[in-house]
Amino acid sequence: MALRATQTGRVRVRAGEGHQGYLTKLLWAKVAAALCLVAIMLYVADPAPQSSGGTAFGYASGTLAAGLMLWLTMLGVRKRATTRGRWSLKNWTSAHVWLGLSLIVIATLHSAFDFGWTLHTLAYGLMIVVILSGLFGVIMYATIPAKMSANRDETTEAQMLEALRSIDRQLDDAAQPIDRESAGRVLASINDDPFGGGVWNRLTGHYPRCETAAAQMALKRYTGGRADAGCDPLERVDALLEKKQALLARMRRHMQWKALLEIWLYVHVPVTFAALAAVTAHVVAVFFFW
Repeated sequence: MALRATQTGRVRVRAGEGHQGYLTKLLWAKVAAALCLVAIMLYVADPAPQSSGGTAFGYASGTLAAGLMLWLTMLGVRKRATTRGRWSLKNWTSAHVWLGLSLIVIATLHSAFDFGWTLHTLAYGLMIVVILSGLFGVIMYATIPAKMSANRDETTEAQMLEALRSIDRQLDDAAQPIDRESAGRVLASINDDPFGGGVWNRLTGHYPRCETAAAQMALKRYTGGRADAGCDPLERVDALLEKKQALLARMRRHMQWKALLEIWLYVHVPVTFAALAAVTAHVVAVFFFW
């Protein structure tokens, strides 16, 4: 089961605030806005024909865009250091987000809206994919951590796993006096990996082959939908399966949100390196072959 123990739900509010804090630091938003405004003004004032990026403004904005891209990739290195103040990780991340968004304006003006099936447009397109995937990550980190803390309801992942194992032990005992067919379904629920499946199952939280759901549906035919932990063995098993289903729903939501926090990196990081390679090829082509 791909779950690990993390912090408890007691830090629910702080967890949400910690992820949103870098978005509220507007210094770098103002810097990014100023860069965009200056770029727009210089582009409009450029007397040269703006049919390509080969003007004085084009070279200047291209140099700035390439420099920003290189600096933005340093966030991964910066995360391995611990400092406070102006260049704390939170400040650095804020600059990473806002300056990254400013690249949309700067790089678009650098291209002078001259797009086509060329290496230069490829570099631009990859950069846009990097920015959009990063924006998706920002949205996820601004909204999901608080939901994860609330979903855990003051428990850790390890405690949820232990609760699941406890229910399975109770199911094993409760299934002893029931008929063979029903006991077989309960055994299938106990032996089933409730978090198995592919990436799509984890991202959607949908597990159509869940043995616990199948066992509960089968037992409902005998209990008439009454899930009561009373004297009837079938009703007691049904009640335990319902309890297990509710816990599985919480755990699967947790895994779904955790996957959403991670999946964007599988696009963002590789495409970042691809964009840097394309930009390098773009620069070489401009200075050596044009």
